[in-house]
Amino acid sequence: MNIKIHSIHFDADSKLIDFINQKVKKLLLFYENIISSEVFLRLENVSDMENKVVEIRLEIRGNNVFAKKQSKTFEEATDLTIEALRRQLIKHKTKIGKV
Repeated sequence: MNIKIHSIHFDADSKLIDFINQKVKKLLLFYENIISSEVFLRLENVSDMENKVVEIRLEIRGNNVFAKKQSKTFEEATDLTIEALRRQLIKHKTKIGKV
C-alpha cells in the first residue's frame, strides 16, 4: 500500500510520520485490498486546544473511504480517525461479502 502524508503549513517530525505509517498499515489486517492512502495533517485556527486535525482517505477497489477527526494531539486524532476507518472497512467488507 502506498501511503502519502501531507502536513499543511508545518513540517511533521519523523516520529509522527512513523506513527501514522504504522497505524495506517494496520488497516490491512481488516481489509487487505487497500490500494493507497492519503493523510492530511492540519492545524486549525481554533482558540481551544483541540486544534489538530487528521484526515485520511483510503483508496479501495471501486470506492474511497474517508474519515476526519480533531483532537488535542495528532497521535490522538490519528487513533480516532483510524478507528473510524476500521469500522467503515469492516462494514464495507461485510457488505461486499453478502453480495
